[in-house]
Amino acid sequence: MEIFQNISELRKEISGGKFTLGLVPTMGYLHDGHISLIRRSKGQNIKTAVSIFVNPTQFNRAEDLDNYPSDLSSDITILEREGVDYLFTPDLFHIYPEHFETEINVGSVSLPLEGASRPGHFNGVATVVCKLLNIFRPDTVYFGQKDAQQCSVVQTMVKDLNIDVRVVVCPTIRDSDGVALSSRNINLSKCERESAILINKGLFQALAEWEKGQKKASILKNIVRQKISSSPLNHLEYVSLARQNDFIEQNCAERESIISVAVMVGSTRLIDNVVLK
Repeated sequence: MEIFQNISELRKEISGGKFTLGLVPTMGYLHDGHISLIRRSKGQNIKTAVSIFVNPTQFNRAEDLDNYPSDLSSDITILEREGVDYLFTPDLFHIYPEHFETEINVGSVSLPLEGASRPGHFNGVATVVCKLLNIFRPDTVYFGQKDAQQCSVVQTMVKDLNIDVRVVVCPTIRDSDGVALSSRNINLSKCERESAILINKGLFQALAEWEKGQKKASILKNIVRQKISSSPLNHLEYVSLARQNDFIEQNCAERESIISVAVMVGSTRLIDNVVLK
């Protein structure tokens, strides 16, 4: 595996290559969710690249950025084991040089839910992803369904700006207890982890009711709300039932609608979702 920090050196290596390239953008502290993206890329491309960059512009609170877990040596071991071809680990000044001022605002899809809870978050996401796509010029880029709204933001940006890349959204990977894998899970205490299980249970209980024929969004959302809130350690920030492509709220659930939640479990913020299929 070749490791790069410098953009020009990376571009020199991959430019003009007679191969298809898949890109997996990450903020590091890799887990099986990231590995599933890498394996999908390796199955669909000749070369696979991974970026590790903790993007400060998508954090609303300095303490969240400071507390984001990091273990680059472990990440490198994982990537080498998985047969990744290129790793890009830029310093902050490589991505945001002095006097950097450009910001991408994707519009309406970035406004509700995570956009409302974390103002400016998706501008930071869209800007750094656009930069990475311009740096790598990959054929395909891979994201996880757990960050569903982020996926829609990226897909909208790619379409609107005519970026020549295919966006592949891969299924959410869950731990044996059903909790969606996240780098932030390491911050959960034992009791908080037990409370976090209720997030998954609430979502899939609502899915089961939808499969039985329940279509009313208010009822399905209340199922999720009651299950998650049954633990005093869980503080529900939002529960949404919306169209998956633009996250406009729906009164009546339909196939491909998405139920999304954000929950503070103790001091750790977790998001999750389930698509009605």
